This record gives sequence, C-alpha cells and structure tokens, in this order.
Amino acid sequence: MDFLNFLDFKITDIIDIVLVAALLYYIYKLVKGTVAINIFIGIVIVWALWKLTELLQMRMISSMVGGFMNIGLIALIIVFQQEIRKFLLMVGSTNFATKRNFLRYFKFLKQETISTNTNVEAIIGACERMGSTKTGALIVIERNNSLDFVKSSGDAMNIMITQPILESIFFKNSPLHDGAIVVQDNFITATRVILPVSNDRNIPLRFGLRHRAAVGITEKTDAVCLVVSEETGSISYIKNGEFVPFKGAEELIRLIKKDLD
Repeated sequence: MDFLNFLDFKITDIIDIVLVAALLYYIYKLVKGTVAINIFIGIVIVWALWKLTELLQMRMISSMVGGFMNIGLIALIIVFQQEIRKFLLMVGSTNFATKRNFLRYFKFLKQETISTNTNVEAIIGACERMGSTKTGALIVIERNNSLDFVKSSGDAMNIMITQPILESIFFKNSPLHDGAIVVQDNFITATRVILPVSNDRNIPLRFGLRHRAAVGITEKTDAVCLVVSEETGSISYIKNGEFVPFKGAEELIRLIKKDLD
C-alpha cells in the first residue's frame, strides 16, 4: 500500500522535483572547478543515503544520518560561505525587478529603450590597440550590482567612453594606469580601483594579478571584466568568475552586448 502511494505522483510532486533539480544544477555550476565540488558531491551522496534509508524504513541508520545532516548545517554554511554569497547574488541579479530586465516584459516599448548605451566597440578597439603594444589593462563593466564598494578605493571620474581616452588612461606613463577602471553605462566612473583578488587555485599560473582581480570582482558581483595581458597582449573576457572563450573581436562585442542588455 505504501509502495502504491509512493507511485501516486501529483503535479506538485513533478514541480518539486524540477525545482530541486534546478537548484542542484545551479549549485553545481557555482562550485564546479573549485575544491568545494568534492564537498558538494559528498553532501549529495549522504542526502541520497538518508532519503533511501527513510524510504526503506531503516530507522536506526536513517536517524543517525539525519542527525548528521541537521547538525552539519551550520558547518556547511561556514564551508560554503563564498558559494552561498555568489548563489544569492546570482538569484538577485536574475530577477525581473531590475530596470533592464523589468522593461523587457513590456513589448510595446522600443528596443532602443532597453538596450545598453555602452560603447562596446570603442572598448574592444582600445583593448586591441593596447594588446598590440602589450599595454596591460583591466576594465570592469558594471551591470545590476553596485560597485561603489570598490570605486571608493580609486579616483572618482565621470568621462564618456572613447577609444583614445581608454588608451591614454592605461598608457604606461599615465598616473591613472595602475589598477582597474569602472565603466557604468557609457561613462568611466572610477580609475585606479583596487579589486578583490580571487584565491581560486584552478586559475592557470600564466595569469597574473590582473586576471585574478577580474575573477575576484566577477565572483562577488555580476559585473563583467576585460583584461589585456601585459606579457602576451591577449584579451580575456571574464564573467561569473570564469573565463569566457571567444573567437575574434566581433564575437566578443556580441557577447558583451548580450550580457549588458
């Protein structure tokens, strides 16, 4: 009888399974490539064992595993502190309450009203020129999350984006070249900004502090970053703490515009 009740699925049970699967998928994306992935897999195995013993009515082992799961909750919060922060940030950044996302739900508004104003072509043009001369650069483009907490570490600026302006800022003899710049809409709002550096051990050793800083800020916020390597002149695009592959400047421009819209 209990077995038949177990097979009696309702529509709410299907929704419940889909939501749990989606939650586990997003958590896996957050911890993929980090040391926490092994802990995550271990938790999933222990949780599955707990539910299996409950289903089979193995009361003793079920109570033991259940007690471990309940007591270990606080420890898990400590272990996954950065991942939980990133997950909550991701959830908050993808809701429709933000201005850009909210306007998409109104079809009668023109596309120009909700499209980005950032001059992405000028940014990529400057990155290519700086790459050809191996001039290091770190550009942070703000999206929904405020970057005021890092802007305060640098110099306030309010100048419209142009390719010559970007190249002059990162020119090796410029007093503003050290650190990152923050771009908001189509304006450079801060220069010489100090960013939090990621401690992710999976970042290849060939990448220096600029790349680690770009990974760090994109782990903590929904900003996107462009890095020009001073050693190789190559351009890197970083989002959600990960390097985004691309082929050529045109594809990179399309990627950035899509992420900013």
